[in-house]
Amino acid sequence: MTQTTEAAAPAQAPPARRRRVHRAWFVAAVTFVTIIGAAAFRSLPGLLIDPLHQEFGWSRGTISAAVSINLALYGLTAPFAAALMDRFGIRRVVAVALSVIALGSGLTVWMTAAWQLLLCWGLLVGLGSGSMALAFAATVTNRWFTERRGLVSGILTAASASGQLIFLPLLSWLVEAHRWRPAAVTVALAALAVVPFVWLLLRDHPADVGLAPYGAREFVPKPAPVTGAARRTLTVLASAVRTGPFWLLAGTFAICGASTNGLIQTHFVPAAHDHGMPVRAAASLLAVVGVFDVVGTIASGWLTDRFEPRRLLAVYYALRGISLLFLPMLLGPAVHPPMVFFIVFYGLDWVATVPPTLALCREQYGEDSAIVFGWVLASHQVGAALVAFLGGIARDVFGSYDMVWYASGTLCAAAALMALVIRRSPTAPALAAVS
Repeated sequence: MTQTTEAAAPAQAPPARRRRVHRAWFVAAVTFVTIIGAAAFRSLPGLLIDPLHQEFGWSRGTISAAVSINLALYGLTAPFAAALMDRFGIRRVVAVALSVIALGSGLTVWMTAAWQLLLCWGLLVGLGSGSMALAFAATVTNRWFTERRGLVSGILTAASASGQLIFLPLLSWLVEAHRWRPAAVTVALAALAVVPFVWLLLRDHPADVGLAPYGAREFVPKPAPVTGAARRTLTVLASAVRTGPFWLLAGTFAICGASTNGLIQTHFVPAAHDHGMPVRAAASLLAVVGVFDVVGTIASGWLTDRFEPRRLLAVYYALRGISLLFLPMLLGPAVHPPMVFFIVFYGLDWVATVPPTLALCREQYGEDSAIVFGWVLASHQVGAALVAFLGGIARDVFGSYDMVWYASGTLCAAAALMALVIRRSPTAPALAAVS
């Protein structure tokens, strides 16, 4: 930065020496690793349904209810977490959230009643994970980057899939070889292991280290802490609900959650096991989803910087719906090429919806976009929670998941149509087909 800038802001001016790699990329890397560690717990619920049913005799509907509470709180906590980050800083909120996740997962080792599962895995892990939700990634992206936001949001979104890739094979092996308790302890330790990285390496704002955000032409002073986090969160919601785009974004993202976290992540392993597929093989397929999720999400971030996000969302949801309609015909006792194709295809589309949804929130709601996205994410998790619960009920009542696959495919078609009718903001910059 120039001497003129230093004179204008002596207290927070960036150093004259230019860095070869902007600090924002290191912050993004720490955020990526943090989300990977927190993602360990998200790999476990689908693996617990059958073991808990066998050990305690709890119905799949009861176990799914705990997963449902977890998913709902994951979303409903997110907008408040975004406001708390504005008030207390990213490091403090994320460190506390990881500790709560570890506490909730660790306490499940001693549970003997279903209400304890609802309390530990539903309430505690749900609250902690909600503070580690995509609102965290949105806050980091908004503060540290003015360019390449689509790419960065795609990379940080992919971190959750990377965590699934890393932990799911290990957790499935632990569940099969040593029952479910060592897997729960592993999740707790993974969350705790990330806390030192967050506290020592993560920074709340570029001004903390005397830098402008990546891509910014001018230095941006650190804003004062925002008081009244809960009030601000609700005020932003009250304003957003009076706009049509909010309901369309919330509706499409609810269907996104229903068809990913609520459906595939929670019920794919037990559904495949119903057809004779070994649990470890089914879990490995779900891990492969995580591999291609990384590729698809980063690619979606790159595409979001270049293409109209509404059209991208419509394509993503339409393709996802078609693939779900074919899934009942693909499930069987062995892994075969059509199933592998489905896994690759679904993985590429898994959370590819996040970068264009984030872009539309920024376009429509500006500085409040992180909190608005938190509420949109809440709808994502409410949709996931409903399908996680109803999927377990459907399995208990009908003896199979076929009806759930078909209903979710139909919902994805509706989401594609909803994405196309989201209006453009009058102040939104025009995107060329290719930059």
